[in-house]
Amino acid sequence: MRTLSTPRIALLALALAAIGISPCAAQGTTITDPKEGGIDYEIQGEYRGHVVTDDRNEPWGAQIIALGNGKFDLVGYKGGLPGDGWKRGDEVLTYSGSLQAGNKAVFEADDAVLEVADGKLKVLVQGNTAATLEKVERKSPTLGKAAPEGAIVLFDGTSIDHWENGRLVDGQYLGATNPVTKQQFGDHSLHIEFRTPFMPAARGQARGNSGVYLQGRYELQVLDSFGLEGKNNECGGIYTIAEPIVNMCLPPLAWQTYDIDFTAAVYEGDKKTKNARVTIKHNGVVIHDHLELPNGTPGFRPEGPDKESLFLQDHGNPVVFRNIWIVEK
Repeated sequence: MRTLSTPRIALLALALAAIGISPCAAQGTTITDPKEGGIDYEIQGEYRGHVVTDDRNEPWGAQIIALGNGKFDLVGYKGGLPGDGWKRGDEVLTYSGSLQAGNKAVFEADDAVLEVADGKLKVLVQGNTAATLEKVERKSPTLGKAAPEGAIVLFDGTSIDHWENGRLVDGQYLGATNPVTKQQFGDHSLHIEFRTPFMPAARGQARGNSGVYLQGRYELQVLDSFGLEGKNNECGGIYTIAEPIVNMCLPPLAWQTYDIDFTAAVYEGDKKTKNARVTIKHNGVVIHDHLELPNGTPGFRPEGPDKESLFLQDHGNPVVFRNIWIVEK
């Protein structure tokens, strides 16, 4: 592999900056500080507005996904953003685009051009603005939710005493270093907040991967799957078992929430007589509703009759967690 000299690297960084591409994003560096994301990070995100066609005023949402080196995918949702008007089966439009003129992303459609800059997505038809969607920053309604009376606070940003293999990140977050709770749980409600890194050059399972293992047995995926279809191995999916009702994944570096109501499997001796069940809200929206879990998922503990620990998977990416608490039933 050819190695660039320090002067050549400096020149490359200057050239990329001149056309608005973050050197970090271009080289595939993992970014955990939004200030280092560059123009790619600024353009990426969610947009919302109305499109007037044939005397109809239709709500639309758009998600723009940064792919590194000034490249982007755009997913348009008729009816609004996922969880806010759009649902599975509704119309979806997809386009690919790139940076032009330094700070503007351009996407070519069949009969229009989409331009994104300064927090606005403009739909241009024959050079005229037919619609404008504004950038929005959605936040989970349960973000920062306080632990109720009687809850077990597993992580409050100051102590890792409840965890084996726990590690503080930036003095305030719990890192995805395979931490496992010292205490075991049966039926419970769980609140947990997580943040995936910005990895625009990465793809699929290499992009902000971790997992929340309920009872150490059933993996609820954590992944930067912003703008993707929403499979069982993507954010909100129960790995190998069920895809989320809707993909509620927010952009990378946004804090997100899982609010989980878990009922453990029932055993008579070593024989399972009733499967575990779970209801999950992702960023305040139900993505699994009384879902039956017919089996455990690979990665940590097998199914069994005893209580088990909460486990947060290390998959090689700097995913972090905060505000974790459990209410036992």
